[in-house]
Amino acid sequence: MDRTIRIGGASGFWGDSSVGAPQLVAAGVDYLVFDYLAELTMSLLAAARGKDASLGYATDFVQVTMKSILRDVVAKGTRVVSNAGGVNPQACAAALQALAAEQGIALQVAVVTGDDVQALVPQLREQGVRELQSGAPLPDRLLTANAYLGALPVRDALAAGAQVVITGRCVDSAVTLGALMHAYGWREDDWDRLAQGSLAGHVIECGCQATGGLHTDWEQVPDWAHIGYPIVECQGDGSFVVTKGNGTGGLVTTAVVAEQVLYEIGDPRRYLLPDVTCDFTDVRLEQLGEHRVRVTGARGLPPGPQYKVSATYMDGWRCTGQLTIVGFDAARKAQRTGEAILARTRELFAQRRWLPYTRTRIEVLGAEVANYGPHARTHDVREAVLQVAVMHPQKEALELFAREIAPAGTSWSPGTTGAGGRPSPSPAIRQFAFLVDKGLLKPQVHAGGTVHAVDVPTGQAPVPPPEPVPAVDAVLPRPDWPQVPLLQLAWARSGDKGNHSNIGVIARRPEWLPWLRGQLTPERVKEWLGHLVQGDVLRYDVPGLHAMNFLCTDALDGGGMASLRNDPLGKGMAQILLSLPVAVPPGWR
Repeated sequence: MDRTIRIGGASGFWGDSSVGAPQLVAAGVDYLVFDYLAELTMSLLAAARGKDASLGYATDFVQVTMKSILRDVVAKGTRVVSNAGGVNPQACAAALQALAAEQGIALQVAVVTGDDVQALVPQLREQGVRELQSGAPLPDRLLTANAYLGALPVRDALAAGAQVVITGRCVDSAVTLGALMHAYGWREDDWDRLAQGSLAGHVIECGCQATGGLHTDWEQVPDWAHIGYPIVECQGDGSFVVTKGNGTGGLVTTAVVAEQVLYEIGDPRRYLLPDVTCDFTDVRLEQLGEHRVRVTGARGLPPGPQYKVSATYMDGWRCTGQLTIVGFDAARKAQRTGEAILARTRELFAQRRWLPYTRTRIEVLGAEVANYGPHARTHDVREAVLQVAVMHPQKEALELFAREIAPAGTSWSPGTTGAGGRPSPSPAIRQFAFLVDKGLLKPQVHAGGTVHAVDVPTGQAPVPPPEPVPAVDAVLPRPDWPQVPLLQLAWARSGDKGNHSNIGVIARRPEWLPWLRGQLTPERVKEWLGHLVQGDVLRYDVPGLHAMNFLCTDALDGGGMASLRNDPLGKGMAQILLSLPVAVPPGWR
């Protein structure tokens, strides 16, 4: 319990930079953890496995990352935990063992299975399972259906002596929490420590977002090209310090870490995980020195009785075309061009007796209208990018659509260019999230030629509703107060949860929070973002961080691959909110 455990977060998604893992191994960490799996990734991996039974995992993990660090990892005794197994973790392990044999290295690899729930789908359909956000019934055919397993299988795999643990779908933070449970022997009901360990994993699960990536004050973040990947230095009591390797770029401050704590969460009083229910409302951050932030204050409650399942299904085809329009009235020319493309192709569809488009969307990028809506201030731009995104049940129809993009270059608007290659239709993969009782799944650890079941507690009671959080008193502005953009008073970061977007807003100074709370009401945020947010806006107070978290429901045009927006994950929504005018007292600085 007295020793410090250093864990490095080397990947936030499949496609993250290859520099992370070698950098962290050189910096010296006890555990190296990777997160690879987005919802779309699972469906792509399932398609790959369908064509070749030896695929279905994140091949880069083996052929690029581990190939470059395997000797160092073994020599230093660094242990690796990764969900790169995707829908075929045993094939991933076999490929890694083959790589180790090729390099003449003895390597102990453990595999976690049991997240695939496809066999349960008929039973769940009979039970009337519904989608968590929309309430829709299960689709007729699912491409993938995988439960978010927790940290216990990772803990058991490490206890079995594995130097590398490969999982399929698991909670992003579980790769870190499992390592900490193993290292410190934390009990399964040590809720506060499990909450802190989960928070440590949450902070580093998106890679450089914990070290200055996406930071509001981006100009203060030095040396982007050599940005450091995050390291958490953890203690047996659950507290940890966020830092990065010496000599790397990036920035670790309380503001940076606070942004990441609030990233992609809903109610901070009830952050639901399979191992613990977390309460982040009293999380405290302390700047210990340059690039060192201490994190304490997460509290835990027992988890609920169910796993969340992320399923995917195919809903026709989609295609996106782009053109650049240059010159006077570029935005209006781009809009008219997009309308002409859709009108022409609709007529061609009708001639062939094809169904109409399922959905269409025209966005003129660079004119601010798509994202800022009524707050746009650059309608008269002299260059803009037209993006036309469409969906249709038939691939053939979208191949016709793709052929009708380039003709705009000689047919319509002056200054049309940038057609590039003809866009290709791709499957429209949609996410379907639902809950399943933990007792229906049987996670297993495969290690050293043996297989053992993981004892996961089941039958827990539903998570109790949260208690109100004491909040600062709101201060309403006076009529004579001047107005400034919210950016001058707050940091903010936004992310996605299905079709919902969350925006964490942190006061730059604690004494400014009452002004923000008085003006950033759910109603005003909804009004400012009303061109994007179709549902309600909920506000949650996070007093430990001098912050508020806004959950914007039905805000992403379906979210993920279901969305036709240029920003389907809500990455820009915090930036839009930061332009909101707020009133401040005279002489407020």
